[in-house]
Amino acid sequence: MTIITDAQAREWADALYQARINRVPIPPLTESNAALDVSDGYAIQQHLVQRLLNDGERTIGYKLGLTSAPMQTLLGVDEPDFGPLFASTIFHSGAQIEMTDFIAPRVEAEIAVVLKDELTGPHCTPGLAAQATRGLMAAIEIVDSRIVDWKIKIADTVADLASNGAIALSGHVIDIDAVDPRLIGMVFTRNGQLVATGAGAAALGDPMAAVAWLANTLAPLGVALPAGSIIMTGALHAMTPVTPGDTFRADFDHLGPITLRIAPANDGESD
Repeated sequence: MTIITDAQAREWADALYQARINRVPIPPLTESNAALDVSDGYAIQQHLVQRLLNDGERTIGYKLGLTSAPMQTLLGVDEPDFGPLFASTIFHSGAQIEMTDFIAPRVEAEIAVVLKDELTGPHCTPGLAAQATRGLMAAIEIVDSRIVDWKIKIADTVADLASNGAIALSGHVIDIDAVDPRLIGMVFTRNGQLVATGAGAAALGDPMAAVAWLANTLAPLGVALPAGSIIMTGALHAMTPVTPGDTFRADFDHLGPITLRIAPANDGESD
């Protein structure tokens, strides 16, 4: 149950909106009110999403966060969070992103799910999620925080659209029947140097369980996952800071590789 009024939720959504536009972070919302919880975060998120939709943004799916046990422990929660994916924030493998488009970007390798059928709860299971899935893609998520210095608690990140930034997709879709998502291994490198390894099971034990959780969580809101939706199922390793000129590559079993480049310093500053 929320503790804030609709007017308060709108006010904080406006502050986060301005932070996104100006790329100037704001203090944690929970610094103003330590009692804010997940419900308050989603109330703020709803207003922020609507404002971005009014600007012409279009949602094409969702991203999940906090799907690993260590991250849930860190923020004192026992379930993931979610936020929308916007069409304007989708890149392809090999793309170059500008640091100046973000505040404090980090990157994570993930498994992306593409739905072929509409999926809805409240009784969705991993098996039903798999039946509705067209296939899987290698992905890298750029996470960002409009909260200064990433000093977030659960209400802060939920309100901030689950700390969304952008995503890069390989574009190579592998049939769900060809692989067990839990067993997909991944090696993540920066400039050719090993950063992390992971496997699909890091995302709630099964990426399909992550998709099912999302469908069931959205159901009480009257929201279904449309066919064609892209679902980012959660990081397979700890988020990694970026610096100008970095090249990140994630090599996945079965799904193949994906790369993402961070523009060198001064690139694009003449615009």
